[in-house]
Amino acid sequence: MASQRSPGTPSTPAAHRIKVTLAGSRPPIWRRLEVPSAITLASLHRVLQTAFGWEDYHMWVFENAMGRYGVADRELRIANAATKRLDHVTPAPGDRLGYTYDFGDDWEHTLQIEAVIPAEPGIAYPRCLAGRRACPPEDCGGIWGYGDLLEVLADPAHDEHEERLEWLGLESADQFDPAAFDLVATNNALSHLATVLTKN
Repeated sequence: MASQRSPGTPSTPAAHRIKVTLAGSRPPIWRRLEVPSAITLASLHRVLQTAFGWEDYHMWVFENAMGRYGVADRELRIANAATKRLDHVTPAPGDRLGYTYDFGDDWEHTLQIEAVIPAEPGIAYPRCLAGRRACPPEDCGGIWGYGDLLEVLADPAHDEHEERLEWLGLESADQFDPAAFDLVATNNALSHLATVLTKN
């Protein structure tokens, strides 16, 4: 979704259009987002948590050739994400950034910068333009564990079927639809987050 428009200037703030894909997901689980180019990586983390439906229970890190950014940790060589802006680490279309959430389950995401465009007047950023499929539940064992979970839920005769339903807090497997994605609900959640980020 390339854009012919020029990126923002000091008088016209810019926005990054990003496609974020959960690595290893088949069919793909992804979100297409627009965020302020000047957003910090700490704030971008909150956007990703909201857009995918994660619960922000675990450690996380962004990473590319410029470095690793998250909650500062000298031993893990992680710099403070609150001091690094998105447009500093991915300034141009085509740039990529890795994002890992939960160092146990290792939910790895690829952020592909599709465009850098002037921010539209009257538009509240961040916003979600599109997406596919539901976010996996927290603590289900990573992408491979999620695949196993879906197989168990799809088979009422499976030995672990009832146990997994109870773990998810569901009465029936019909209550969890892995193909579901609600764009309106996602943008409602992001609009509340935008208000918080503006105040910070």
